[in-house]
Amino acid sequence: MANFDVNRKAGVYETLSSLNTAFAGIVQHLNTLQRTGLFKSKTAKLFPDFSQELQAEINQEFLEELHSLELDDWGRYGKAREKWEKHLRDPDDVFIHAEERRKQLAKQREKHLRGPEPKRKER
Repeated sequence: MANFDVNRKAGVYETLSSLNTAFAGIVQHLNTLQRTGLFKSKTAKLFPDFSQELQAEINQEFLEELHSLELDDWGRYGKAREKWEKHLRDPDDVFIHAEERRKQLAKQREKHLRGPEPKRKER
C-alpha cells in the first residue's frame, strides 16, 4: 500500500468508524421494524444478520490493508527510533552487555556439561 500521510490515514480510520456506526444504526432500525410485526417472511427476519455479514466483510477487507500499512509504518518509524537510541547509548554499555552475555554462555556450558537432570519419581 502507498505511504499514507498521517492525516489521510486518520481519515480512513474515521471513515471506517462512521461506517460501523451506520451499520449499527441499520441493524437497530431493522430490529425496530421487525418488532412492529409487519415482517412476516423468514428472509426479512434475516436482514439484520445480512447487514452484519456485509459489515464484517467490509471491515475485514479494509483492516487487512490497514494492517499491512501499519506494519510498514512500524518498521519505517522504528528505524528512526533505533537510530536515536543508538545515538543516546553510552559507549561503555557495550562492555556491560558483553559481560552479561559471557555469564549467560558460561551458565549454558555448565548446564550442558552436567547433562540432563534426573527425573523425579511420582508418588
